[in-house]
Amino acid sequence: MHAPEVTQEHSTLTQTSGRPRPVLMIPLRRCGSHALRLRLNQNPAFYSPYPLHIIDFMPLLPGYGDLSQDENYFRLVVDVIGLQAASMVKWKDMVFDPVEIFEALREQKRSVHRILWELLLRTGEQHQASIVMDKSLDSVRYADELMDLFPDMLFLNVIRDPRAQVASMNRAIIHDYDSRLNALAWREAHEMAQQVQQRWPDRVLSIRYEDFLSNQEAVLRRVCSFFGIPFLPAMLDVTHSAEAQQISQLSALWESNCFPPLMANKDKFKQQLSLAEIEAIESICADWMQQYGYERMTAASCALDPAQLAEAREVSRVKRLQAWAQLKEANFKDFILRRFRADYLAQLATKNSA
Repeated sequence: MHAPEVTQEHSTLTQTSGRPRPVLMIPLRRCGSHALRLRLNQNPAFYSPYPLHIIDFMPLLPGYGDLSQDENYFRLVVDVIGLQAASMVKWKDMVFDPVEIFEALREQKRSVHRILWELLLRTGEQHQASIVMDKSLDSVRYADELMDLFPDMLFLNVIRDPRAQVASMNRAIIHDYDSRLNALAWREAHEMAQQVQQRWPDRVLSIRYEDFLSNQEAVLRRVCSFFGIPFLPAMLDVTHSAEAQQISQLSALWESNCFPPLMANKDKFKQQLSLAEIEAIESICADWMQQYGYERMTAASCALDPAQLAEAREVSRVKRLQAWAQLKEANFKDFILRRFRADYLAQLATKNSA
């Protein structure tokens, strides 16, 4: 897939806004997104803090009622700032005043995304960056609203072999514990990414994670060119990233982020998945694999049975509960930080329903 040309419109919009240009990485977590974010963060012109994953907040939104009412909107501002404070990885040297944020936004179009991006843009400004990126990949679901709020937004579409990505998702407490369910999520995410690419083709750069593994510099140069920022050789050495060192110690899911990526890992799924799982993934994602240039290993003729999927969802639910218990024993820091955020969201849900 070829990168769209970096048009003059990109730099013009950035200059006229007077603020960092917004970028959203899409469409699904466990695609190698941290590896890319941490390397790009080595460039002073770019900044992307640890993502807030606003998708987890969205089910709470109806509880705030009519956002045209100042009290309701102020409550939302306070709680979104609280979500940032409850995040596993704090945004260094950033403290947000809810009153000041509310006053700055009260006359603008009201949206939870506008609040979130005000925090992101201010963080980018603090770091004197010309590009600020949100790595909340699931926010691809809200692309229409985001483009309405920020007409100059860009999208970095990160593609990964669905077999490798599903194998990674299967180990993550944020996803399901079933290859078929995660393959369905992969397919849905890429359907949404394609819609974004079709609507705003000049705003989307698609890259394959496997291409990044085989040639980091070439892919990072493409990304920097698309963003309109210079490529710096320092971006290739993540060992000097303080954040990479920090997050690698917080969670087993991130422990490899302080090391150079290994090309051999692209085929690790062959040891992590059974042949039946691989065929199920290839059956669900067959068309996309062909489009993205991933060669299948099976006939991809596995049929999806609704009853089997229902059973898989129940098994996944039980396994997730077990995973929480295992995480508590294996890594108390990871467990407590994740539980703190989950408890914060649960408290908001209770408060909003009262």
